[in-house]
Parts: sequence; C-alpha cells; structure tokens
Amino acid sequence: MAKRFAFGPFLLDTARGTLTRAGSAVAVGQRGLCLLHALLEAGGEPVSRAALMRAAWPGLVVEESNLPVQIAALRRIFAFESDDVAPVSIVTVPRLGYRLRGLVAIEDSELAPLGHAESQPRGRPGIAVLPFTHLGDDPAQEYLADAVTESLIAALVRFRWIPVLGRNASQTFKLAPIDARTACEELGVGYFVEGSVRRSGARFRIPARLVDARTGRCLWAERYDFADADLFDVQESLSQQVAGAIEPELLKNTGSDAASRRSGSVTAWELVAQGSWLFHHVTRDTHRKARERFLQARSVDAGLTEAHVWIGRVNAGRVAYGWSEQPSQDLREGVAAALEAVQLDEMNPYAHYALAIVSSYTDDLALALRSAEQARELSPCFALGHLVHGMASLYSGDSRAAIASLEQGLRLNRYDPQNFVWYDLLALAYLFAGNADDAWKHAIAALKVRPSWRAAMRTASAASATLGRAEEAARWREQWSRAPEAADAIQPLWQFNPRWAAEIARHVGEPG
Repeated sequence: MAKRFAFGPFLLDTARGTLTRAGSAVAVGQRGLCLLHALLEAGGEPVSRAALMRAAWPGLVVEESNLPVQIAALRRIFAFESDDVAPVSIVTVPRLGYRLRGLVAIEDSELAPLGHAESQPRGRPGIAVLPFTHLGDDPAQEYLADAVTESLIAALVRFRWIPVLGRNASQTFKLAPIDARTACEELGVGYFVEGSVRRSGARFRIPARLVDARTGRCLWAERYDFADADLFDVQESLSQQVAGAIEPELLKNTGSDAASRRSGSVTAWELVAQGSWLFHHVTRDTHRKARERFLQARSVDAGLTEAHVWIGRVNAGRVAYGWSEQPSQDLREGVAAALEAVQLDEMNPYAHYALAIVSSYTDDLALALRSAEQARELSPCFALGHLVHGMASLYSGDSRAAIASLEQGLRLNRYDPQNFVWYDLLALAYLFAGNADDAWKHAIAALKVRPSWRAAMRTASAASATLGRAEEAARWREQWSRAPEAADAIQPLWQFNPRWAAEIARHVGEPG
C-alpha cells in the first residue's frame, strides 16, 4: 500500500512520487525524493549516511560527498517556509547521518485523481512533457534533465494550436514512472513526451519519444547525441529539433482521429482537424474537401484562429498546384483569412506562415518575407516558417539565403507529405548557387517523396546536364515527358527570375 506523508505545508505521495507544498508541485530531483522518503519513514529517528546512500543510489557506487549536495537542496526547499507554519528541517546527527525534524502525519492511500488537470476541449487534446530522467551517477548533474524538460515545454508552447501543460503539473511525476492511462486521465492530456539525459564529459545522449496517452502507442522516437557542447547549446538545439519533429506528428495524429469520426456533432476545431488530414493528402479533391471543412469551421466559430489560418494555407495550395478555377479570387480570400488570423492571434507562428505562403503567390514578396521572418522569430523550431522563408528568398532571387532557410526547415521536419516541393526548391537553389551536385541530390530526395513529380525530374535533368552527364540528363528528360501533367507549384520563381528560367530551359529544353 502506498503512503502519504504530511509534514508542515508539504505532502509526499509515494504512489506518484510527488512532493507538493500547499497543493502546488515542488521541483525536486529523483535522489532528493528518495532521501526525503527515507527520512520520513524513519519517523524523526536518525538515518545513517550508508542507509541514505542505499536509498538514493541503489546498486551504484558513488562518492559519499554527493549526499550533502542533495541534503542541502532539500534544506533550501524547507528554508522558504514562513514562521507561521509548522517548521520542517533536516538536522545533522554527528558521526551518524541525518534526521527530519517536524510533525509528520502518515496515511495509507490509493492512487486518486490529482484534481489539478483541466479537461481539454474535445478534439484538441493537450500534451505534457514529463520530467526527463537523469541517467548519470553524479546527482549534481540532475539539473541537466530539468533544464531540457523546461526548454522543450517552452518550445512547444510557441506553436499555439495545442495546449501544453506547465512544468508544475507534470513535475508531480518526477519520481514515479507514469503510464499512458495515468497521463491521459490524471493530467488530462492526449499526448506526452518523455526521455532521458546522460552526460559523459562533454558528450550528451538524449533519447526522446512522443506517446499517445490514450493507447500507449509510440508515435515518434529519436535519439540525439551531442559532442563537445555546453548545456545551453544542448538545450537550444534539442528543444528545436524535438519540438520541430513532434509538432507535425501531433497535427497528423489529431487530424486522423478527427477524420475517423463518422457520426455525432463536431466542434469547429474538429472540422479544422478533419480538414488538415485531408489537406496533407495533396490531391485536387482532398484540397477541395479540406477547404470546405475550414470554411464550415469558420462559420461555426469565427474567432477560431486556426480556421482562418488553414483557409489561407489551402487556398495557396490550390493555386500553386493549378487546382483553382478562380485563382485571383482564391488568393484574395486566402490573404484576407491569413490577415484575420494574425489579427486574432499575432503571436501565432502559423498565422504569419499562412500570410507568407499565400503572399508568395500574389506577387507581394516583401510581405511574404516579413511574415516568414515573424513566423521564425515567434517559433525558431517551426519548420514551415523556415521553409516559406526559403521559398520567398528564392522567389526574390537570393539563392544562398534560400539554401540556409530550406535546409533548416527540412532538418526540423523531414517527413512532411509536401516535402517534395521543398526539396525541389532546395535543389534549384543549389543549382542557381553553382552547386549542381547538391542540386541533383535534393532533386532525387524530392522524387523519393513523390516519385511522379515532373518538376523534380526536370530539376534532376538540369543538374545532370550541368554536371556533364548527358545520357543521364536525357533519361530524366524522357521520364519527365511521360510523367502526368501537373503544375510545378513554384510559378512565381520563373515569373520573377527569367534568367534562371532561361538557364533551366537551356539545359533541358521542352518535354517531348
């Protein structure tokens, strides 16, 4: 049976491995919680240093000097208490160890709901970042795991569209492992991120994974290794890479869940989620159906930022792929929707991205670049912000700026269904910057995502010709001539850069 220890304003719940002060979670490391548990179990009697070392570092051989470090951390927590509450302190017992001073009440307990998690709106499940586990032997390094956890929470919050639980809520599970059902029911979230941190000298190894809290299914997992890096660099790089990779998976999964509903009423958000699922199939029919969902969502809730964002995105896509019957009208509607999204939530990077992408097809490249810059500034780990900045830069004739932004965007989000367009843009940027070898490689990367993409075949042919591989260039031209007709989605590039258009034509000619 689990126990709860009440002492002063504190409560230690051994079932959850949580320490709270007046109902609020207290940030304390795993070792500290183990030591506190051992001191509380002793009921005010002294506990030897050896026993405390066994409690906090079971099966490990560590320096005894680590113990005072953890005791000092606990003392700092207790030192913040005012004089009008029952005093709590840890007393040093000479030549023996330590004891806890203060009145302690103990009760057996079953695991009960925490009561602090708000239920999320239907169709928009939240996410919690569980405290990353420190796997090293040095307790003084445990702050590394906490730092990584906090940085990742801060990065995810910037996406705006998904609720992210604050550190205090998830910190209550610092010691006790949490299963998927507990995360879903007690934290009130649909997803959680968990991981660990191991440091060896200047090397860090940090595995992380995204889990569906309702089913326990792992949706995404990755391991990150850093060499010769300080903590700040690790925090910055890791939070961007993990958040950038997780966010598209969340979007895809929530969209798939919403699309699977076949009956009953739906919320405006669920209509948006259904539309996003259709949007990422990237066909004429699914883009049309997606737009219908977004327009319906806006009619249900005109104040829903995401409805306006996605109208801007889908209209830009319909025009880019040649699927719009009234391009000028769709672009006007898209710009108006994106501007409304920015007005509703100026801190939303998606709103600025929507304005950037639709502006890229309205000949207003200055607005596209400004909006893309704002999206990147609001969320440095937002892959689409970097990608649309690369697009607008290339359309503006700056191939080197385009390369930097497109590389960063694809590094953050390697598996987007529309990456065939971004890879093709990057290939062209390399080609126009004089690097035909990398141009060819990225054209092939585009064709791995969409094997029938004519535009990428054309780019591969031009890159092959530039490299002097005439037979290979001819084979690509032949494949291109037999591929299904389709707009290349980057017409503004040729419109604003006729010299580049002529360069491509000179290498590949017209399809037979």
